[in-house]
Amino acid sequence: MPNTIPDKRLFLKERELNALLEITQAITQDSTSEAALYKIFQFTLIGQLGVRRLALYVLSDGVYRAEVAFPTAVGPLPAVVSAQCCAVPCVMEGLDLGPAWAGFETVIPVTQAGQVLAYALIGTAQADYAGQEATKFLETLANILIGAVENRRLTRQRVAAAALQREIEIAQDVQRLLFPTHLPNNAAVAVARTYVPHTEIGGDYFDVVEIDADRLLLCIADVSGKGVAAALLMSNFQAGLRTLLRQGADLAVIAHELNHLIFRNAGGEKFITAFLGLYDCRTRRLRFVNAGHNDPILLPDQGPPQFLKTGSVMLGIIEELPGLEVGEVQVPPRSLLFNYTDGLTEVFDAEGNEFGEAGVLRVIAQNRYLPLPRLHETLLREIRTFGGGPDQFADDVTILSCRMK
Repeated sequence: MPNTIPDKRLFLKERELNALLEITQAITQDSTSEAALYKIFQFTLIGQLGVRRLALYVLSDGVYRAEVAFPTAVGPLPAVVSAQCCAVPCVMEGLDLGPAWAGFETVIPVTQAGQVLAYALIGTAQADYAGQEATKFLETLANILIGAVENRRLTRQRVAAAALQREIEIAQDVQRLLFPTHLPNNAAVAVARTYVPHTEIGGDYFDVVEIDADRLLLCIADVSGKGVAAALLMSNFQAGLRTLLRQGADLAVIAHELNHLIFRNAGGEKFITAFLGLYDCRTRRLRFVNAGHNDPILLPDQGPPQFLKTGSVMLGIIEELPGLEVGEVQVPPRSLLFNYTDGLTEVFDAEGNEFGEAGVLRVIAQNRYLPLPRLHETLLREIRTFGGGPDQFADDVTILSCRMK
């Protein structure tokens, strides 16, 4: 009578080889999605190896999620499985999981660097494919599959990180190009700025445009959001502002047109707070529009400070700016116009007190005659001391100050 044992063993090894080839071929195809890999794993174990019950739970965001469930789903991974089966395959019979888990025989943990990345729960009705050798091969297949899935996840992370870094670099380049490289310092005015980004890509913007020998436009703005989208929106804002100035538009027209521009480009989902101040050095008149921005402080040599509030709401939230007004003030000699973004004031001490507008006014009033860069340094130092450390700013900080001589 012929010996059928070697033939049967050869047949089983052939099935294992076919299963291994199917899995590895699928993995080497870059176009194969992770969902498809899970399906191929399921079909291979069922078709080639005679597995009759199969569940594969894969770790994702700290939770084991069922990626394969055959023939039916059996619910979340039982806590007792993850608690008691962390290193080597376990027999399920002694885990007392209830009737829903009947037919499963083995739990195979898939580990990497001491962490269980997945659990394969196996049930087979074929006595000729069971035992330690079969479990070892199923463990190998599961490790190959999860290793491939994990490698793809890491590759996606690397690609996403590279794309994010490139996005940051583009946004930084755009932002650098937006800022003016020259600030006026002449017989009529002296202008200084300080910019402290909170993250790699800030959302603040400032501009200084010498329209002619007598007139100077000062602008400070803050766009909602960060990243390339915010940088591009601010780029559109600057291009629109510069174009309108070349056309000789007045402040009311500029504000309305910039609002239309931002609303069209962002669809009301983003907005910009802005202050636009047009100073005539000959007449010493400052005309301005405050579009939802922090109130700039006009600090005269003598007398109380003025907070420049007149204007309208922030730009880009609605199609038409409501109730737009253009403010106008006479600027006494040796006055200081102090513009800033909200990151400067939104700093809190240990008791939760905000530095605020009052703190800014106090410091600049006490130090108004310092050279402007030193005034900025003094203010920032006071705020950091108030907040208890060098990293207390919760947002970008931009200061744009102008001394009218």
